[in-house]
Amino acid sequence: MRGKTDPIHFGTDGWRAVIGDEFTFANLRRVADAAGRVFAADHPGGRVIVGHDTRFEAAAFAAAAAEVLATHGLDVRVTDRFCPTPALCWSVAHDEAAIGGVILTASHNPSRYLGFKVRMEDGGASPVAFTDRIEAELRECAPDARGGFETFDLMTPYLDALRAFVDGDAIRSAELHVAVDPLYGAGRGYLAGVLRSLGVDVTEIHCEDNPGFAGLHPEPIPPHIDEVCALVRDQGLDAAFITDGDADRIGAADSTGAFVDPHRIIALVARHLIEDRGMHGRIVKTLSTSVLVDRLAASLGATVTTTPVGFKWIYEEMVKGDVLLGGEESGGIGVPQHVRERDGLLMTLLLTEMMATRGCGLGELVADLLRITGPMEYGRSDLRLEPGVKDAFVASWADLAAKTIAGLEVRAILREDGIKFLLPDDAWLLMRASGTEPLVRVYAEAPSAGVVDDLLAVGRDMAAAASVPSPEVG
Repeated sequence: MRGKTDPIHFGTDGWRAVIGDEFTFANLRRVADAAGRVFAADHPGGRVIVGHDTRFEAAAFAAAAAEVLATHGLDVRVTDRFCPTPALCWSVAHDEAAIGGVILTASHNPSRYLGFKVRMEDGGASPVAFTDRIEAELRECAPDARGGFETFDLMTPYLDALRAFVDGDAIRSAELHVAVDPLYGAGRGYLAGVLRSLGVDVTEIHCEDNPGFAGLHPEPIPPHIDEVCALVRDQGLDAAFITDGDADRIGAADSTGAFVDPHRIIALVARHLIEDRGMHGRIVKTLSTSVLVDRLAASLGATVTTTPVGFKWIYEEMVKGDVLLGGEESGGIGVPQHVRERDGLLMTLLLTEMMATRGCGLGELVADLLRITGPMEYGRSDLRLEPGVKDAFVASWADLAAKTIAGLEVRAILREDGIKFLLPDDAWLLMRASGTEPLVRVYAEAPSAGVVDDLLAVGRDMAAAASVPSPEVG
């Protein structure tokens, strides 16, 4: 049975913890043992593929997990080098013998973290019911048994599939010059290599072997991408593309160095797939994603489905079918025709294909998009709160019934995932607890940056109020 003080818990996308603190070899083996027990119960003797990113000791942790998984009679195969999460997912989905996968990564979390992500036989994220079963199988002590496993090359077939998905001739003819920043993560070398093989001139930074990421936070948003934004501007490049720690998320910058956020990337890729490639299907987005997606979809005659935050909810819609693509504000965007998972490398290739097909720079594509949708500005604040304050703040949402927010009329309140206030002119304010970090995230969107700042300030003020003790009643 699990101990009462057991810290192991699967959040929005796997179990994550600080290396050497909660993320130890003993705890990892306990989790791998529980996962192996569940995999084996559903598919005795099935194949499980194990991968890892570029973090400290990630390869050693992957080998340790594989040894334990193999003790449950599973056919375990381990990547022969670091790999992006989407590469692991694609490999599982395209291996008829594979029943699932495990990747050792903490995605966009700081380098001191590592994580254990589970993937199902179609490469998609494990549903809550599956990870609940893993948690229920956790034992107090790490297992002593060790099994054997094989190593193999999963990267070459995956990279070949990426190249085959896009129009290489069109990309070559565009003679693009771009920057790539993998933020020291698992996309390093791979994305730049694929682009170069398609005739793109690439300048890659932060691509050295550095398990500590040189102190850089591997999330493809400002300020972590300031260096590559300056590079693309100063060298006169066409665009910059940035991937996170496990390369399942994307960020970008245009030729001026201006950040192109994931909301606009989702809309651009959707437009490209529908208008340029003749594809169709629903667009799935999370609750924290911009109304730009809805406005574009309306102009294209496409349907939008909105889910709670977390790609696992998008995955569930992909399983239902008729999905063109799914995306979230954090930069995770996936096309189920490729694999039911986010893929920052594929999104980069689709953006370069769109630039080549339309003969436009990334900034021009964004400007044309906003001509259709109208302007909207977006912002997010991450509040790191003491556990008691965080709990009090989250608990307070149940009683919030504001009539106005930052002087704007509250037209509706959604409580599906956190609390979201719908305001005039498609503006909104969302507050929710992160499922991957000890944070409360505050998101806002409005027609002007000034209103966004006002809305984010309201969220911060509410959090500050939660930290003030209530007066004692005498």
